[in-house]
Amino acid sequence: MIYLDNNATTAVDKKVYEEMLPYLYDEYANPSSMYDFAKKPASAIREARVKVRDFFGAKDEKEIFFTSCGSESANMAIKGVLNCNKEKHHIITTKVEHPCVLNTYKWFEKQGYKVDYIGVNAHGELDVEELKEKLDKDTALVSVMWANNETGVVHPVEEIAEYVKSNSPDTRVFVDGVQAAGKIPMNVKDTLIDMVGISGHKFHAPKGIGALYVKPDVRLTPLINGGHQERGMRAGTENVPYIAGMGKAAELALDNMTYELTEVKRLRDKLESGILKNVFNARLNTSISGRVPNTTNIGFEYVEGELILLHLSDIGVCASSGSACTSGSLEPSHVLRAMGIPFTALHGSIRFSLSRYTKESDIDYVIEKMPIIMDKLTKISPFQTELAELKKRKGF
Repeated sequence: MIYLDNNATTAVDKKVYEEMLPYLYDEYANPSSMYDFAKKPASAIREARVKVRDFFGAKDEKEIFFTSCGSESANMAIKGVLNCNKEKHHIITTKVEHPCVLNTYKWFEKQGYKVDYIGVNAHGELDVEELKEKLDKDTALVSVMWANNETGVVHPVEEIAEYVKSNSPDTRVFVDGVQAAGKIPMNVKDTLIDMVGISGHKFHAPKGIGALYVKPDVRLTPLINGGHQERGMRAGTENVPYIAGMGKAAELALDNMTYELTEVKRLRDKLESGILKNVFNARLNTSISGRVPNTTNIGFEYVEGELILLHLSDIGVCASSGSACTSGSLEPSHVLRAMGIPFTALHGSIRFSLSRYTKESDIDYVIEKMPIIMDKLTKISPFQTELAELKKRKGF
Protein backbone atom coordinates (compact mmCIF):
# COMPACT_ATOMS: atom_id res chain seq x y z
CA MET A 1 0.00 0.00 0.00
CA ILE A 2 1.14 3.52 -0.86
CA TYR A 3 -0.49 6.03 1.46
CA LEU A 4 -0.78 9.56 0.05
CA ASP A 5 -3.73 10.82 2.09
CA ASN A 6 -1.92 12.20 5.13
CA ASN A 7 -4.15 15.28 5.32
CA ALA A 8 -6.99 12.91 6.18
CA THR A 9 -5.00 11.15 8.90
CA THR A 10 -1.48 9.92 9.57
CA ALA A 11 0.07 6.70 10.84
CA VAL A 12 0.81 6.72 14.56
CA ASP A 13 4.57 6.95 15.02
CA LYS A 14 6.01 3.86 16.74
CA LYS A 15 7.66 6.07 19.37
CA VAL A 16 4.27 7.68 20.06
CA TYR A 17 2.70 4.25 20.47
CA GLU A 18 5.43 3.24 22.91
CA GLU A 19 4.92 6.45 24.89
CA MET A 20 1.23 5.66 25.27
CA LEU A 21 1.48 2.01 26.30
CA PRO A 22 2.28 2.41 30.04
CA TYR A 23 -0.83 4.54 30.59
CA LEU A 24 -3.07 2.03 28.84
CA TYR A 25 -2.19 -0.79 31.22
CA ASP A 26 0.28 -0.40 34.11
CA GLU A 27 -0.10 3.30 34.98
CA TYR A 28 -3.88 3.52 34.81
CA ALA A 29 -4.57 5.71 37.86
CA ASN A 30 -6.77 8.77 37.63
CA PRO A 31 -4.32 11.69 37.46
CA SER A 32 -6.50 13.75 39.81
CA SER A 33 -6.18 11.27 42.67
CA MET A 34 -4.05 12.05 45.74
CA TYR A 35 -2.13 8.79 46.21
CA ASP A 36 1.33 8.04 44.85
CA PHE A 37 -0.02 5.72 42.13
CA ALA A 38 -1.53 8.78 40.41
CA LYS A 39 1.72 10.74 40.30
CA LYS A 40 3.10 9.23 37.10
CA PRO A 41 -0.08 9.84 35.00
CA ALA A 42 -0.29 13.39 36.38
CA SER A 43 3.36 13.93 35.52
CA ALA A 44 2.78 12.59 32.00
CA ILE A 45 0.11 15.23 31.41
CA ARG A 46 2.39 18.00 32.67
CA GLU A 47 5.26 16.84 30.46
CA ALA A 48 3.01 16.55 27.42
CA ARG A 49 1.66 20.07 28.00
CA VAL A 50 5.21 21.43 27.98
CA LYS A 51 5.97 19.59 24.73
CA VAL A 52 2.80 20.90 23.07
CA ARG A 53 3.65 24.41 24.35
CA ASP A 54 6.99 24.15 22.57
CA PHE A 55 5.26 22.76 19.48
CA PHE A 56 3.03 25.84 19.35
CA GLY A 57 5.93 28.14 20.17
CA ALA A 58 3.86 29.46 23.07
CA LYS A 59 5.19 31.19 26.19
CA ASP A 60 3.54 29.16 28.94
CA GLU A 61 2.13 25.65 29.23
CA LYS A 62 -0.93 27.20 30.92
CA GLU A 63 -1.88 28.46 27.45
CA ILE A 64 -2.44 24.86 26.29
CA PHE A 65 -5.74 23.00 26.75
CA PHE A 66 -6.19 19.39 25.69
CA THR A 67 -9.33 18.47 23.73
CA SER A 68 -10.52 15.40 21.83
CA CYS A 69 -9.90 16.67 18.27
CA GLY A 70 -9.63 19.67 15.97
CA SER A 71 -13.41 20.03 15.73
CA GLU A 72 -13.72 20.30 19.50
CA SER A 73 -10.84 22.78 19.62
CA ALA A 74 -12.60 24.95 17.05
CA ASN A 75 -15.94 24.77 18.83
CA MET A 76 -14.34 25.50 22.21
CA ALA A 77 -12.64 28.60 20.80
CA ILE A 78 -15.52 29.93 18.71
CA LYS A 79 -18.39 29.30 21.10
CA GLY A 80 -16.27 30.16 24.13
CA VAL A 81 -15.37 33.60 22.78
CA LEU A 82 -18.80 34.48 21.42
CA ASN A 83 -20.50 33.47 24.67
CA CYS A 84 -18.22 35.92 26.49
CA ASN A 85 -18.91 38.79 24.11
CA LYS A 86 -22.63 38.81 23.43
CA GLU A 87 -22.72 42.54 22.65
CA LYS A 88 -21.07 41.97 19.26
CA HIS A 89 -22.80 39.93 16.54
CA HIS A 90 -20.44 40.01 13.57
CA ILE A 91 -18.03 37.26 12.49
CA ILE A 92 -15.50 37.20 9.66
CA THR A 93 -14.29 33.91 8.23
CA THR A 94 -13.43 32.47 4.82
CA LYS A 95 -15.21 30.46 2.17
CA VAL A 96 -12.56 27.74 2.32
CA GLU A 97 -12.63 26.77 6.00
CA HIS A 98 -12.97 23.18 7.17
CA PRO A 99 -16.59 21.98 7.62
CA CYS A 100 -16.18 21.91 11.42
CA VAL A 101 -15.67 25.68 11.30
CA LEU A 102 -18.09 26.56 8.48
CA ASN A 103 -20.94 24.56 9.99
CA THR A 104 -20.37 26.16 13.39
CA TYR A 105 -20.75 29.59 11.81
CA LYS A 106 -23.86 28.48 9.93
CA TRP A 107 -25.29 27.56 13.32
CA PHE A 108 -24.46 31.04 14.65
CA GLU A 109 -26.13 32.63 11.63
CA LYS A 110 -29.34 30.89 12.71
CA GLN A 111 -28.88 32.53 16.13
CA GLY A 112 -28.89 35.99 14.52
CA TYR A 113 -25.18 36.59 13.90
CA LYS A 114 -23.95 38.19 10.69
CA VAL A 115 -21.15 36.16 9.11
CA ASP A 116 -18.99 37.45 6.25
CA TYR A 117 -17.26 34.74 4.21
CA ILE A 118 -14.10 36.05 2.55
CA GLY A 119 -13.20 34.76 -0.89
CA VAL A 120 -10.01 33.45 -2.44
CA ASN A 121 -8.39 33.85 -5.86
CA ALA A 122 -7.83 31.16 -8.49
CA HIS A 123 -4.74 29.94 -6.61
CA GLY A 124 -6.61 29.59 -3.32
CA GLU A 125 -4.98 32.68 -1.80
CA LEU A 126 -7.14 34.72 0.58
CA ASP A 127 -8.45 38.16 -0.38
CA VAL A 128 -6.96 39.96 2.60
CA GLU A 129 -8.18 43.37 1.41
CA GLU A 130 -11.77 42.13 1.44
CA LEU A 131 -11.26 40.90 4.99
CA LYS A 132 -9.92 44.29 6.05
CA GLU A 133 -12.92 46.03 4.50
CA LYS A 134 -15.37 43.83 6.44
CA LEU A 135 -13.82 44.49 9.87
CA ASP A 136 -15.91 46.90 11.95
CA LYS A 137 -16.70 47.82 15.55
CA ASP A 138 -19.29 45.03 15.81
CA THR A 139 -16.83 42.27 14.80
CA ALA A 140 -16.48 39.81 17.68
CA LEU A 141 -14.32 37.23 15.94
CA VAL A 142 -12.09 36.81 12.90
CA SER A 143 -11.48 33.18 11.97
CA VAL A 144 -8.97 32.11 9.30
CA MET A 145 -7.35 28.69 8.83
CA TRP A 146 -3.54 28.59 8.83
CA ALA A 147 -3.29 26.11 5.94
CA ASN A 148 -6.06 24.75 3.76
CA ASN A 149 -6.73 21.04 4.07
CA GLU A 150 -7.47 20.51 0.36
CA THR A 151 -4.92 22.73 -1.38
CA GLY A 152 -2.25 23.21 1.30
CA VAL A 153 -2.31 26.98 0.69
CA VAL A 154 -0.94 28.89 3.68
CA HIS A 155 -2.87 32.01 4.65
CA PRO A 156 -1.14 35.09 6.16
CA VAL A 157 -2.66 34.66 9.61
CA GLU A 158 0.07 36.63 11.39
CA GLU A 159 -0.52 39.64 9.11
CA ILE A 160 -4.29 39.34 9.53
CA ALA A 161 -4.01 39.21 13.33
CA GLU A 162 -1.80 42.32 13.34
CA TYR A 163 -4.29 44.25 11.24
CA VAL A 164 -7.27 43.14 13.35
CA LYS A 165 -5.59 44.06 16.64
CA SER A 166 -4.37 47.43 15.40
CA ASN A 167 -7.83 48.40 14.17
CA SER A 168 -10.14 46.55 16.58
CA PRO A 169 -8.23 45.48 19.71
CA ASP A 170 -11.25 43.79 21.31
CA THR A 171 -11.86 41.52 18.30
CA ARG A 172 -10.57 37.99 18.85
CA VAL A 173 -8.65 35.99 16.23
CA PHE A 174 -9.06 32.22 15.98
CA VAL A 175 -6.89 30.13 13.67
CA ASP A 176 -7.64 26.55 12.64
CA GLY A 177 -4.09 25.22 12.67
CA VAL A 178 -4.95 21.56 12.04
CA GLN A 179 -3.26 21.29 8.63
CA ALA A 180 -0.33 23.54 9.51
CA ALA A 181 0.62 21.56 12.62
CA GLY A 182 3.80 19.59 12.11
CA LYS A 183 4.30 20.89 8.57
CA ILE A 184 5.41 24.48 9.12
CA PRO A 185 6.67 26.33 12.24
CA MET A 186 3.94 28.05 14.26
CA ASN A 187 5.63 30.22 16.95
CA VAL A 188 2.41 31.78 18.24
CA LYS A 189 4.21 33.86 20.88
CA ASP A 190 5.55 36.04 18.07
CA THR A 191 2.04 36.75 16.76
CA LEU A 192 -1.13 38.52 17.90
CA ILE A 193 -3.27 35.42 17.28
CA ASP A 194 -5.58 34.70 20.23
CA MET A 195 -6.36 31.01 19.71
CA VAL A 196 -5.12 28.11 17.57
CA GLY A 197 -6.67 24.65 17.39
CA ILE A 198 -4.89 21.47 16.30
CA SER A 199 -5.58 17.72 16.03
CA GLY A 200 -3.03 15.06 16.95
CA HIS A 201 -3.86 12.54 14.25
CA LYS A 202 -2.64 14.94 11.56
CA PHE A 203 0.96 14.66 12.81
CA HIS A 204 1.36 11.01 13.83
CA ALA A 205 -0.51 11.00 17.16
CA PRO A 206 -3.66 8.87 17.51
CA LYS A 207 -7.17 9.94 16.60
CA GLY A 208 -9.13 11.31 19.55
CA ILE A 209 -6.74 13.92 20.93
CA GLY A 210 -6.41 17.62 20.11
CA ALA A 211 -5.25 20.84 21.69
CA LEU A 212 -6.19 24.50 21.83
CA TYR A 213 -3.74 27.33 22.39
CA VAL A 214 -5.36 30.29 24.16
CA LYS A 215 -3.61 33.59 24.85
CA PRO A 216 -3.77 34.44 28.60
CA ASP A 217 -6.00 37.51 28.24
CA VAL A 218 -8.71 35.65 26.28
CA ARG A 219 -11.92 34.87 28.16
CA LEU A 220 -13.76 31.68 27.19
CA THR A 221 -16.77 29.83 28.52
CA PRO A 222 -16.23 26.05 28.80
CA LEU A 223 -17.67 23.87 26.07
CA ILE A 224 -17.93 20.95 28.52
CA ASN A 225 -18.94 21.77 32.09
CA GLY A 226 -18.21 19.58 35.08
CA GLY A 227 -15.06 19.03 37.08
CA HIS A 228 -11.83 20.94 37.53
CA GLN A 229 -9.84 19.34 34.69
CA GLU A 230 -7.96 21.60 32.26
CA ARG A 231 -8.24 24.39 34.83
CA GLY A 232 -12.03 24.25 34.69
CA MET A 233 -12.14 24.75 30.91
CA ARG A 234 -12.70 21.17 29.78
CA ALA A 235 -14.32 18.81 32.25
CA GLY A 236 -13.81 15.04 32.19
CA THR A 237 -11.06 12.71 33.38
CA GLU A 238 -8.02 13.31 31.21
CA ASN A 239 -7.19 10.87 28.43
CA VAL A 240 -3.69 10.24 29.77
CA PRO A 241 -2.33 7.80 27.16
CA TYR A 242 -3.48 9.95 24.26
CA ILE A 243 -2.23 13.16 25.88
CA ALA A 244 1.16 11.50 26.44
CA GLY A 245 1.11 10.33 22.83
CA MET A 246 0.32 13.80 21.52
CA GLY A 247 3.18 15.25 23.56
CA LYS A 248 5.59 12.75 22.02
CA ALA A 249 4.21 13.40 18.52
CA ALA A 250 4.69 17.14 19.04
CA GLU A 251 8.28 16.56 20.13
CA LEU A 252 8.97 14.35 17.10
CA ALA A 253 7.31 16.83 14.74
CA LEU A 254 9.67 19.58 15.89
CA ASP A 255 12.63 17.23 15.49
CA ASN A 256 11.52 16.41 11.92
CA MET A 257 10.51 19.91 10.82
CA THR A 258 13.58 20.47 8.64
CA TYR A 259 12.96 17.12 6.92
CA GLU A 260 9.34 18.11 6.33
CA LEU A 261 10.32 21.45 4.82
CA THR A 262 13.01 19.96 2.55
CA GLU A 263 12.71 16.25 1.77
CA VAL A 264 8.91 15.93 1.98
CA LYS A 265 8.63 19.05 -0.17
CA ARG A 266 11.09 17.60 -2.69
CA LEU A 267 9.03 14.42 -3.01
CA ARG A 268 5.80 16.42 -3.30
CA ASP A 269 7.32 18.55 -6.05
CA LYS A 270 8.61 15.44 -7.85
CA LEU A 271 5.15 13.85 -7.76
CA GLU A 272 3.52 17.05 -8.94
CA SER A 273 5.89 17.73 -11.81
CA GLY A 274 5.92 14.07 -12.87
CA ILE A 275 2.14 13.94 -13.19
CA LEU A 276 1.88 17.31 -14.94
CA LYS A 277 4.60 16.30 -17.40
CA ASN A 278 3.18 12.89 -18.27
CA VAL A 279 -0.59 13.31 -18.06
CA PHE A 280 -1.99 15.60 -20.74
CA ASN A 281 -5.27 16.45 -18.98
CA ALA A 282 -3.64 17.26 -15.61
CA ARG A 283 -3.58 20.79 -14.22
CA LEU A 284 -2.29 22.17 -10.93
CA ASN A 285 -5.14 23.68 -8.94
CA THR A 286 -2.95 25.92 -6.75
CA SER A 287 0.03 28.22 -6.99
CA ILE A 288 3.51 26.67 -6.98
CA SER A 289 4.58 28.48 -3.79
CA GLY A 290 2.84 29.41 -0.55
CA ARG A 291 1.76 25.91 0.46
CA VAL A 292 2.58 23.47 3.23
CA PRO A 293 5.30 21.16 1.92
CA ASN A 294 3.33 17.93 1.74
CA THR A 295 0.22 18.79 -0.27
CA THR A 296 -0.70 19.05 -3.93
CA ASN A 297 -4.12 19.26 -5.57
CA ILE A 298 -4.26 18.24 -9.23
CA GLY A 299 -7.27 18.44 -11.51
CA PHE A 300 -7.74 15.86 -14.26
CA GLU A 301 -9.98 17.41 -16.86
CA TYR A 302 -13.04 15.61 -18.24
CA VAL A 303 -12.65 12.64 -15.87
CA GLU A 304 -14.58 11.79 -12.68
CA GLY A 305 -12.54 11.94 -9.47
CA GLU A 306 -14.30 8.91 -7.97
CA LEU A 307 -13.14 6.78 -10.90
CA ILE A 308 -9.57 8.00 -10.47
CA LEU A 309 -9.63 7.14 -6.77
CA LEU A 310 -11.05 3.67 -7.45
CA HIS A 311 -8.36 2.94 -10.01
CA LEU A 312 -5.67 4.21 -7.64
CA SER A 313 -7.09 2.03 -4.88
CA ASP A 314 -6.99 -1.00 -7.20
CA ILE A 315 -3.22 -0.59 -7.50
CA GLY A 316 -2.75 0.06 -3.78
CA VAL A 317 -2.58 3.87 -3.75
CA CYS A 318 -4.58 5.91 -1.21
CA ALA A 319 -5.45 9.49 -2.17
CA SER A 320 -8.46 11.77 -1.76
CA SER A 321 -10.79 14.08 -3.65
CA GLY A 322 -10.78 16.56 -0.75
CA SER A 323 -11.68 16.71 2.91
CA ALA A 324 -12.26 13.31 4.54
CA CYS A 325 -15.15 14.92 6.43
CA THR A 326 -17.08 15.40 3.17
CA SER A 327 -16.00 12.28 1.28
CA GLY A 328 -19.53 10.88 1.41
CA SER A 329 -20.88 13.85 -0.54
CA LEU A 330 -21.27 13.92 -4.32
CA GLU A 331 -21.03 17.71 -4.26
CA PRO A 332 -17.80 19.15 -5.68
CA SER A 333 -15.35 20.64 -3.21
CA HIS A 334 -16.48 23.94 -1.68
CA VAL A 335 -12.82 24.99 -1.62
CA LEU A 336 -12.26 24.42 -5.34
CA ARG A 337 -15.59 26.08 -6.16
CA ALA A 338 -14.55 29.14 -4.18
CA MET A 339 -11.33 29.21 -6.22
CA GLY A 340 -13.29 29.17 -9.47
CA ILE A 341 -11.70 25.93 -10.69
CA PRO A 342 -13.25 25.26 -14.12
CA PHE A 343 -16.05 22.73 -14.31
CA THR A 344 -13.94 20.57 -16.60
CA ALA A 345 -11.56 19.83 -13.69
CA LEU A 346 -13.79 20.38 -10.66
CA HIS A 347 -15.09 16.82 -10.39
CA GLY A 348 -11.75 15.29 -11.34
CA SER A 349 -9.51 16.92 -8.76
CA ILE A 350 -7.36 14.73 -6.53
CA ARG A 351 -5.43 15.66 -3.39
CA PHE A 352 -2.15 13.90 -2.74
CA SER A 353 -0.69 14.51 0.73
CA LEU A 354 2.64 13.08 1.84
CA SER A 355 4.33 12.49 5.20
CA ARG A 356 7.81 11.81 6.51
CA TYR A 357 7.11 8.11 5.87
CA THR A 358 6.60 8.64 2.13
CA LYS A 359 9.35 6.96 0.12
CA GLU A 360 10.92 7.87 -3.21
CA SER A 361 9.72 4.54 -4.63
CA ASP A 362 6.13 5.49 -3.70
CA ILE A 363 6.38 8.63 -5.76
CA ASP A 364 8.03 6.85 -8.69
CA TYR A 365 5.25 4.25 -8.70
CA VAL A 366 2.44 6.82 -8.81
CA ILE A 367 4.19 8.82 -11.54
CA GLU A 368 4.51 5.61 -13.56
CA LYS A 369 0.90 4.50 -13.07
CA MET A 370 -1.02 7.78 -13.44
CA PRO A 371 -0.64 8.01 -17.26
CA ILE A 372 -1.86 4.40 -17.58
CA ILE A 373 -4.90 5.09 -15.40
CA MET A 374 -5.69 8.29 -17.22
CA ASP A 375 -5.37 6.62 -20.61
CA LYS A 376 -8.08 4.15 -19.56
CA LEU A 377 -10.36 6.81 -18.13
CA THR A 378 -10.07 9.32 -20.95
CA LYS A 379 -11.03 6.60 -23.44
CA ILE A 380 -14.38 6.11 -21.70
CA SER A 381 -15.01 9.80 -21.06
CA PRO A 382 -18.02 11.27 -22.92
CA PHE A 383 -15.92 14.36 -23.74
CA GLN A 384 -13.80 12.91 -26.54
CA THR A 385 -13.82 16.04 -28.71
CA GLU A 386 -12.75 18.24 -25.83
CA LEU A 387 -10.02 15.80 -24.77
CA ALA A 388 -8.66 15.65 -28.33
CA GLU A 389 -8.47 19.43 -28.47
CA LEU A 390 -6.79 19.58 -25.04
CA LYS A 391 -4.25 16.93 -26.07
CA LYS A 392 -3.41 18.86 -29.22
CA ARG A 393 -3.14 22.16 -27.38
CA LYS A 394 -0.72 20.72 -24.85
CA GLY A 395 1.40 19.05 -27.49
CA PHE A 396 0.89 15.42 -26.43
